[in-house]
Amino acid sequence: MPPAEHHDHAHQDVPSDLALRVKALESLLVEKGLVDPAALDALIDTYENKVGPRNGARVVARAWAEPAYKARLLADGTSAIAEFGFSGRQGEHMVVVENTARVHNLIVCTLCSCYPWPVLGLPPVWYKSAAYRSRAVVDPRGVLREFGLEIGEDVEVRVWDSTAELRYLVLPERPAGTDHLSEEDLAALVTRDAMVGVAKVEYPKPGETA
Repeated sequence: MPPAEHHDHAHQDVPSDLALRVKALESLLVEKGLVDPAALDALIDTYENKVGPRNGARVVARAWAEPAYKARLLADGTSAIAEFGFSGRQGEHMVVVENTARVHNLIVCTLCSCYPWPVLGLPPVWYKSAAYRSRAVVDPRGVLREFGLEIGEDVEVRVWDSTAELRYLVLPERPAGTDHLSEEDLAALVTRDAMVGVAKVEYPKPGETA
């Protein structure tokens, strides 16, 4: 496994002034009964697991369906993703790395939690944890195993370290048996975890449920 790409760019290990203000405002609104904590948690979950990752899923599905788009995506991820209108803060510079039968890619941010918000939404708690950030580099196969993903010894695991200036997105392998699916149906199969690299995209066989 090649070493993770490290960069000496600015990372934040403590909350920014803006983050602290948001947290203080949230606490005040909850204390005064103006915001329901459960509703707030549900809203965050929606953007973390549903709305946000759907953007990335559309990008992946287009790459699977259109070879020309896939070539543009791998050559210049930022521009190809911007074709969908997904760009801006936290996604100014994007690199897309492709999983194949011989290579499996894993994304991490070792110094903080840099994450491609425009295509994946809010980062999950585990992505920001110190355990994931440290172990993904030194024991990626072990980390993947804990996510339920066993990678064969004949497959190279590459770990990519995101920075404040550069973020990565995994283009998962297209599952077998999906040639008849529309681009919309393909997008429905793609998960956030697959685009980070801790899972594969699965397509249920006849008689199985997703």
